[in-house]
Amino acid sequence: MSDPFYITTAISYPNGRPHIGHAYEAIAADVIARFQRLRGREVRFQTGTDEHGLKMLRKAEEQGRTPHELADEMSSYFKEMCDGLNISYDRFIRTVDDDHHRASQALWQAMEANGDLYLDRYEGWYSVRDEAFYDESELVDGEGGEKTSPQGTPVEWTVEESWFFRLSKYQDKLLALFNQHPEFLKPDSRRNEMIAFVSGGLRDLSVSRTSFDWGVKVPGSANHVMYVWVDALTNYLTGLGYPDKTDMMAKFWPADIHLIGKDIVRFHSIYWPAFLMSAGLPLPKQVFGHGFLLNRGEKESKSLGNVTDPMELAGKYGVDPLRYFLMREVAFGQDGSYSPEAIVTRANAELANSFGNLAQRTLSMIFKNMDGEIKRTSTSDEADDVLQRTVRGGIDELVSSFEKLSFSEGLDAWIRAVFACNQYVDDQAPWALRKTDPDRMDAVLMTLFRCVRDLAIAVRCVVPASADRMLDQMGMPAEARDFAAMDDAEWFNNLATSGFVLGKPEGIFPRLELPESEPA
Repeated sequence: MSDPFYITTAISYPNGRPHIGHAYEAIAADVIARFQRLRGREVRFQTGTDEHGLKMLRKAEEQGRTPHELADEMSSYFKEMCDGLNISYDRFIRTVDDDHHRASQALWQAMEANGDLYLDRYEGWYSVRDEAFYDESELVDGEGGEKTSPQGTPVEWTVEESWFFRLSKYQDKLLALFNQHPEFLKPDSRRNEMIAFVSGGLRDLSVSRTSFDWGVKVPGSANHVMYVWVDALTNYLTGLGYPDKTDMMAKFWPADIHLIGKDIVRFHSIYWPAFLMSAGLPLPKQVFGHGFLLNRGEKESKSLGNVTDPMELAGKYGVDPLRYFLMREVAFGQDGSYSPEAIVTRANAELANSFGNLAQRTLSMIFKNMDGEIKRTSTSDEADDVLQRTVRGGIDELVSSFEKLSFSEGLDAWIRAVFACNQYVDDQAPWALRKTDPDRMDAVLMTLFRCVRDLAIAVRCVVPASADRMLDQMGMPAEARDFAAMDDAEWFNNLATSGFVLGKPEGIFPRLELPESEPA
């Protein structure tokens, strides 16, 4: 393998159980990671949990527990979610890990050595829920006339001794980054927001706290712990072995993409690059701030009682149908909406009725009418060539779109290729050819076999378990399920001469039904 690729999610704050937004980001990152592996790249994929900060401390105190006890329990739910959704991470990092404390302190010392840290006193507004500082001008009027953060979270006036980072020093460098490298922050709307924010002037950032001790200790300041975002952002380096000059650091840094929610773009596109510039480290190639996932058009909240457990959804409708729906339904980067009926409608129309039915019909006819034999057919028809070109064109569009993170567009091209295959089945009517022209029937079924195999490989990054079950039935070796294998001109002849016989096929995508408790 060559051409390394490093992708990360934001590390989730585990003061509550995972919700559908956490699942959405994990699935999207997994699709990207698997797609790049299909292209033959050596991928490093990291996710995890961000467990320090005042919010976790207060939650633990409410429950009469230590913060570490709470962190251990809550982090486990996020790992279980990732495992249950078939997320192919290489490391699930926790900020309580020893190597992470070491990496965070090393980054701090590098910034200090560059003259970018100084001790002073902080007075200002702080949102515990956001773990973020806000200027007076950013506050909005909440219910009852109380000031809140722009996200509507409570803020409190904070006064304490603090280390400060010279963020203001990096204002011009950050503007140059956004203007000279527009690919650094995507979508463009996020970059425009950050240009406006930085252009308004940057103030130095408070980066330590003394009012609590649940965090990474500041080197040389025993009573200070790092501001949680200094600690959290460093995780992207920790997982590669920083500060040691490891092979992984040399191979995978800078990261190809930090995939995050749009609500934390400021931390990743302003604070993080400034920290890295200060420490003399290369900047990530791209930060992508995706949109929110709305429940029937509404943002989920405990007060509305509409918070969805992603594993409950996966249990009802299946992991792969859920993955497919989320990547197919939402234009990535924008807000999107979901509902049980939308999941069922999309999965049934495209996975069960279209691709699943195509595969089942094709393999069943080969099993029944050709005794499961894969034949090197000698007859050919223009319709066969047209179909194979159409399928390859759809797959090429998928590849091009996925490279741009346009998952919905790519899957639209893919499903159009599936529709073309189903139309070909209806036009060629191989069940009728069995009596009138069996050689032609064989050619039609082998053309379909080739197309189904290619379509399964192409969509494997989205529905990995289902695609692999299909490819297992088709006799495809585990090592021959990527785009390079798709281009192997000899794969079909090799399979035909290998002695492989197709068994009775099993359906891959059953039709879904809405549970009785759900609206029809």
